[in-house]
Amino acid sequence: MRFASYNIHKCRGTDGRVRPDRIVQVLAEIAPDFVALQEVDHRFGKRMGLLDPDAVKREAGLILLAQSDAPDGHGWHGNALLTRRTPKTYRRLRMQLPGVEPRGAIIAELDFGEGPFRVIAAHFGLLRRSRVSQANALLATFSKLTPMPTVLLGDLNEWRRRRRSSLSVFEPVFGEPRPLASFPSRRPIFALDRILGWPHGLIKDLSVHNTLLARKASDHLPLVAEIDLDHPSVAIRNVA
Repeated sequence: MRFASYNIHKCRGTDGRVRPDRIVQVLAEIAPDFVALQEVDHRFGKRMGLLDPDAVKREAGLILLAQSDAPDGHGWHGNALLTRRTPKTYRRLRMQLPGVEPRGAIIAELDFGEGPFRVIAAHFGLLRRSRVSQANALLATFSKLTPMPTVLLGDLNEWRRRRRSSLSVFEPVFGEPRPLASFPSRRPIFALDRILGWPHGLIKDLSVHNTLLARKASDHLPLVAEIDLDHPSVAIRNVA
C-alpha cells in the first residue's frame, strides 16, 4: 500500500494563490492508497473544508473520511484522512494534544479485508516543549492499544536530530525517524514531515514527491511511503 502525508497549507501555493484544484492534482500524481492531510480546513470561523470531496474522488480516486463535527468541515484540528477504498471496518479516536497551540491527532483502525492496521495522523506544534509533550502523549496512548501494524505520520514540525529532537521518544518503538527534507517546497531543507512504522519492516520505501506542481501547490512537499503489511518481518509483539 502507498501511504502519503501532505501539509496542504490551506491550499495556498508558493505563488500566494489559493488553488484547491492543484492539491487534488498533486494527490492524483501520487496515487496513494491512503493519505493524511494537514491544514485542510479554514482556521477561523465555521472551519469549512477547503477541498471539494467530489473533485477529490473524481480526479484522484480518493474518499474523504471526514473527521470534523462541523457540517462542511474535513478535519480534526486540520487533520484529515483519505482512502482509495472504502474500509470494511473503521474505528477512530480523536485526541486533543497538549501544548500552547490547539493541536490534535486522529487514531484510526481500518480493515480493507486483508487484516486490520492502525494509522496515527498528527500535526505537532511549533514549540519544542509542546512537541515533546505531544509525542509523549501519543506514545502513552499507543502503548495502551491492541497491538497491530501502525503507521504514524504527519507534519511533526521537527528538524533536529538525535537527542535534540522532540521525536526521540518514538525511537524505542518506531525506530529512528528517517529525515527527508520536505520544507520549504521550492527548496526543501527541513524534514518536518515524517512517516514512521511499527513493527520493524512495515515501511519498505520512503520518498519525497518533488514535482513542478507539488513545489507550487503548497509550502510543503508530500512524503510518500510504501507499506508492506504482509512482509514476514512485520511480526507483532508487545509494545512494552
